[in-house]
Amino acid sequence: MQPHSGTPPVLEIDHITKRYGDVIGVADMTFAVPAGQIFGFVGSNGAGKTTTMRVALGVLAADAGTVRWAGKPIDLDTRRTIGYMPEERGLYPRMRVAEHLVYLARLHGMSPRDARRSVDVWIDRLGVAERRDDDIQKLSLGNQQRVQLAAALVHDPQILVLDEPFSGLDPVAVDVMSGVLREKADDGVPVVFSSHQLDLVQRLCDRVGIVRRGRMVADGSVEGLRGTGPDTLVVDAPAARPGWADGIAGVTVRDHTGTRTRHELAPGADDQAVLHAALATGPVHDFARRRPHLAALFRHIVSAGPALQDDPPAPRPGAAAIKDERLGVSA
Repeated sequence: MQPHSGTPPVLEIDHITKRYGDVIGVADMTFAVPAGQIFGFVGSNGAGKTTTMRVALGVLAADAGTVRWAGKPIDLDTRRTIGYMPEERGLYPRMRVAEHLVYLARLHGMSPRDARRSVDVWIDRLGVAERRDDDIQKLSLGNQQRVQLAAALVHDPQILVLDEPFSGLDPVAVDVMSGVLREKADDGVPVVFSSHQLDLVQRLCDRVGIVRRGRMVADGSVEGLRGTGPDTLVVDAPAARPGWADGIAGVTVRDHTGTRTRHELAPGADDQAVLHAALATGPVHDFARRRPHLAALFRHIVSAGPALQDDPPAPRPGAAAIKDERLGVSA
């Protein structure tokens, strides 16, 4: 836990730019995550999320911009206090689970005794205690993911940076991991994670940043961002025939299921005109205006711009390279 008094320390990504030749990986990326907050980092494949995380870790050198923690540029000592979970499998497949985690904890400076104690806590908490003496390569992908999270947590990090941590997990494991991240945030750790599971992001995060073509295009609280998107109107009109709402100004029919029709309302559209048209068909059993789900907002924001420009293909690092990433050491 990061002790603090007064204003909580902040992880700042300040106008980071990273190019790969003529291709822009990240352009003027800026956001801040205070201690105790969970920040969801979302974007299409190749939008720049992993590049941003690797710059924060020091694995990639930015062409411009600065990464700061508590007002100071992040250096090697600070990077060793970051808990990092790469999207790629970053474990030595022939090492045993507990042995591997103790090794990683020792690399972060923990004593042998403290490392073993912390490993026992986390493998029990994450549900892999019974596999402690198994080789990593014998674990299912889901259990390997649990071990990778344990590797990010075992040294009691001040900051958590997690790239697709929920990938491949079953619902029980998702609940466990969600609880762990909320607990760490409540202890004063800033948590940054990327994910394509937008239901989970909406439920878990305090704030969300949406990235398109290497740029931050939306950043705010979940409820705040949902308030900026187009509203949805759901109408249950059992006697209505398909097309009953066609032609109403500012109203787009998105789907029709059974007797229920879902409409998207443009800014300023008159929902009472929809109600009037629905009542003209017969009884109306439900008429509800709803804020957009984060997934709908994401599609709206991403589709509002030009086609995505992917990051250039990056080599998939082996376990040793990802170990260096976790420690903030560039190979």
